[in-house]
Amino acid sequence: MLFCCGYFERKGYAVNLIPITSPRFLTPELLAAMPDWRQIFGNDNPLALEIGCGMGDFVTQVAQLHPDWNFVAIDYYNKGCLKTCKRIDDLELNNVRVVRDEARGFMVRCIPPESLQAVVINCPDPWPKMRHRKRRLVNGEFVAFLADFMLPGGDFHFATDFDDYGEDVARMMPGIAGFENVLAPDFYRHTREQYPLSKYMKKFMAEGKRIYFVHYRKQG
Repeated sequence: MLFCCGYFERKGYAVNLIPITSPRFLTPELLAAMPDWRQIFGNDNPLALEIGCGMGDFVTQVAQLHPDWNFVAIDYYNKGCLKTCKRIDDLELNNVRVVRDEARGFMVRCIPPESLQAVVINCPDPWPKMRHRKRRLVNGEFVAFLADFMLPGGDFHFATDFDDYGEDVARMMPGIAGFENVLAPDFYRHTREQYPLSKYMKKFMAEGKRIYFVHYRKQG
């Protein structure tokens, strides 16, 4: 898999991508070595990571609510990164940076251990077919992996509109060492006050569907 010259090359074919020229987009060249996030943002404010930023609905809202935090929004798809960059540029949100990459590899290369104050994953691919569920991003092994990059007291937020996925994560989390349930005694909730919602979340809720919100905190 290669990223070069505005093309995404995979399995012998190339797709021309719209170049992302936003100053808030972090190119592969800028991330070739472990970045200095303090230098990138110009401050040492708390650092949060959104995995799978989609079209930027969540990060544009949360960055305005928390101007004293820095946010890195990562997505695998060029279209989502392009749209997110346009939105944060229009709003002049200097506390957001956008990355196009795969989450695990990016974190290993670019996120120092115990540096994240929060990790957010909203509505990841649910892989609804039973034979595909092993492909789901959020599982016990992945949360344990995330824990290495989170500060003590750091927050893990997960949300999904897929009932089975929400219940699976809610049942799994109590077995992950080193985390406490912020929503206890509930394992999950269907509403969260002051939690920014994407247009898809709002659409699902308007249709009577439920969102599963899970919130855990890394213990010190």
